Amino acid sequence: MSVTNSGVPIVLSADLGLPVTTKEHESCPVTDVLRRVGDKWSVLVVVVLGRGPKRFSQLDRSIEDISQRMLTRTLRALQRDGLVTRTVYPTVPATVEYELTDMGRTLLDPLSALTEWAIAHRPDIEQARIRHDEAEVRPSP
Repeated sequence: MSVTNSGVPIVLSADLGLPVTTKEHESCPVTDVLRRVGDKWSVLVVVVLGRGPKRFSQLDRSIEDISQRMLTRTLRALQRDGLVTRTVYPTVPATVEYELTDMGRTLLDPLSALTEWAIAHRPDIEQARIRHDEAEVRPSP
């Protein structure tokens, strides 16, 4: 995690006026990026492309339950954000290949850190959910 010179995580040192207004939230660069990488399919597409370039059909087979329409929309959005490139090769029929850009590859480290965190804390989260759900069933006196 990135930290400031004072040792405080950058996310905690950001100038955040309270209450956070809708306008501030909507214009926040972090919110914007999280919308892209936090959707249901983008992370999976980025991870699969992190293993190397893929044709559309390879991506479609690699991600179970994604429709072709949703895969197309996800790839276009990732292209628009500069995370994925689309290359058309002059073959008959045309061959199209998708690949992470240099910027897209930089997303793999933060995703890996989040993955490690999720794996390390999964048992704690499951236990917290059980305790919470049990407390909901048995209200405290």
